[in-house]
Amino acid sequence: MTKKIINNDVLLANIIKGIEEVKGNDIDILDLRDLDTAVCDYFIICNGNSNTQVNAIVNSIQKIVSKELKDKPWHIEGTDNAEWVLMDYVNIVVHVFQKHIREYYNIESLWGDAKITTIENKY
Repeated sequence: MTKKIINNDVLLANIIKGIEEVKGNDIDILDLRDLDTAVCDYFIICNGNSNTQVNAIVNSIQKIVSKELKDKPWHIEGTDNAEWVLMDYVNIVVHVFQKHIREYYNIESLWGDAKITTIENKY
């Protein structure tokens, strides 16, 4: 059985919707498509204020993407301590951080050549 192809733009929109549903903060989309060393097309980075909110963001993303697109992440890791959860949708990798952990690792600077789009909070 082959995996159906899902449009990156549609998946991005549903992931953002999942983050916003539970008031995830500081949403950045890193477009990695023009980078030779990129492991995927996009990173989506956001943060929550606690491990409870980080897990709520992850669960919200999974629920919305599953309901709207009938898709699920290929891999998820980090939910045990919920300081940094990585959700791998193959072409799109979502990083959900607690704020202090995001500041410490500063992934945006590691991928400084990527085009970064910041999504303004609606709340």
